[in-house]
Amino acid sequence: MNYRLKRILTICLPLIVLGVLFWFFSSAAEAQNAFPQLNMPNISIDGKTANEKQTFSTTLLLLGGLSMLSLAPYILAMCTAFIRIVMTLSFLRSAMGTQQVPPTQVLMGLALFLTMFVMAPVGEKINNNALQPYLSGKIKQADFFERAYKPIQEFMSYNTRDKDIELFLNIGRVKKLKNRKNIPFYILLPSFVLSEIKTSFQIGFLIYVPFLIIDMIVASVLMSMGMFMLSPMSISLPFKLLLFVLIDGWHLIVKGVVESFNMPRT
Repeated sequence: MNYRLKRILTICLPLIVLGVLFWFFSSAAEAQNAFPQLNMPNISIDGKTANEKQTFSTTLLLLGGLSMLSLAPYILAMCTAFIRIVMTLSFLRSAMGTQQVPPTQVLMGLALFLTMFVMAPVGEKINNNALQPYLSGKIKQADFFERAYKPIQEFMSYNTRDKDIELFLNIGRVKKLKNRKNIPFYILLPSFVLSEIKTSFQIGFLIYVPFLIIDMIVASVLMSMGMFMLSPMSISLPFKLLLFVLIDGWHLIVKGVVESFNMPRT
């Protein structure tokens, strides 16, 4: 009985779905004929027809803005100080051996707010030089995007090594540029990301050294006492926490990683 029921449902369900779809579209066509005034409005690409100052219509700008929201996490992670900060905090947690303490949500939140703090001068430049003149109608959209990109480009170029820029210039077979302001975005972005990863690993090495010394001392003491069955990690963890608290580790880590960024001169 169950087999027959499954067989009947398998045959009838597609027919039922097709019937419902046919009924829906036929009803929609009848409603369109009965109410012709319900036609969808035309979307204007040129803003002149809407008496707007922008080059594009507000509707198209809204669609573009919604599309950019999907890229916002990647822009936040790749074009700002987020990479170096979050990797430094991850190295710190791994070096201390605290596993999930602090939780990942706490580290990500701290990295996000530290990124906002570091990028605040860049945001102020974008607001003063690009956003406010555009909202007041003094500049056009092309000038707005150019002025908004300039502070971000300066921040990325000031924190990118020459070696990394030369690497992607050679890979892309682009002529060497005398001025960093003329570096294309598709060259500057991967160079900046690679440079940030290198800097994060250098900071991570310096973070690991004192905790590694504590692990070695505790392991050697346990071996000399013949306590081979006792895990050195469980014994060294309290000493790591004690050392980190005594030197005010969070203050040193946050201060060091924030001051490690080279900010453009005003």
